[in-house]
Amino acid sequence: MIRFRFELYPLDEISPWGSDQPKLHWFGLTEGWYWLEAGGQELLRRSREAHPHPYIDYYLARLWEDVIVLTPEVLEPVPDDLQPFIASHPGQWTCDPLEFVAEPEEERTDDGNADAPDHPVVTAAIWHGEHHLDFGYLRNPPKLRFWRTIRGDHDEVTVDWRHEDDGEIGFTADPSVRISVPTTAYVEAVHTLNRELLNTMGQRVEELKRRGGIPGVDLDLVHLRREHEDRRQWLAKNLDRSPRTDWYLVREGARLLLGDFQRGDAPTGCRPAST
Repeated sequence: MIRFRFELYPLDEISPWGSDQPKLHWFGLTEGWYWLEAGGQELLRRSREAHPHPYIDYYLARLWEDVIVLTPEVLEPVPDDLQPFIASHPGQWTCDPLEFVAEPEEERTDDGNADAPDHPVVTAAIWHGEHHLDFGYLRNPPKLRFWRTIRGDHDEVTVDWRHEDDGEIGFTADPSVRISVPTTAYVEAVHTLNRELLNTMGQRVEELKRRGGIPGVDLDLVHLRREHEDRRQWLAKNLDRSPRTDWYLVREGARLLLGDFQRGDAPTGCRPAST
């Protein structure tokens, strides 16, 4: 029901980094293309791409790292009363959270306490953003979010896709797609991505060892093997991490961002939601 798909370029087709002294490393050796299958749809498949592989052409290490870092936040169930907020999009909010971020030279309002919490609006916006899979390295990137809901016997992860075609960068998926998959399916997809990429890279490391590297490319084989072994621990370490969500601040910020307040209660910069 959900699967992260990818292919790596053959070793001889990988582009070294740098022109004067070409070099490669674990990250650079993951050059390839990838996409996401969810609910019978292909997300991240480009609509204007002459390449035989019309998907995201980038380094798989980036997708792998971002999915692993994202997963603890995805697996934290969203309380029922915050479902309207997590399902919302910033364009629907009543104010811009950046208006509540103090500039470095501005006078602090927390009596100098560095541990004082952010404004609830900022806290809520950050929590909302922590459910995004980062595609900021792409032009006109899509927005792809994941969050978990538990209601009775139903334990699901929502996959929320949005993209506006700018006439140049487009995808075959609809502009707005929202799919729910069992949480177990999402977790299995993450483990499968981790296992398949690490197995493929393990084979690549061994092949480079047999070859003695790549002619004309600076590649530290000892460091490469050491980094590969270190990356084998990344998923387990992240799954052991628990988000430290301040639900009180998230709820208060969500209330303000969704415009659920009386006019006299509104902070400067926010407006009540239109009726």
